[in-house]
Amino acid sequence: MTRRWQAALGANVLLGIPGVVPIWILWFLAASWASGPEPTDNDPMVLWLPIAAIVVVPYAMLWLSVNRSLARRSSLTPRTYWWLSALATFLPTTALIIYSP
Repeated sequence: MTRRWQAALGANVLLGIPGVVPIWILWFLAASWASGPEPTDNDPMVLWLPIAAIVVVPYAMLWLSVNRSLARRSSLTPRTYWWLSALATFLPTTALIIYSP
């Protein structure tokens, strides 16, 4: 029972590797939407919404389904489990940010 949280940690780090793409897309939308379009910008940000939906929604469904099944078997409290899962998912993205040239 004490090793169950390690399985959740490992699974979420592995889920974080392909999760770099949806995280980047969400960051791109958040960073670009608030800055407003340029007067000569011909491609509105609305075109990115279907792309984001196609990438982010399936990833979120996969992440939730894996974590729901692991959360039931974990010895951690639900609050601790979900914090651990969210932070572990961001580890690959954080590593890429830190070690990028």
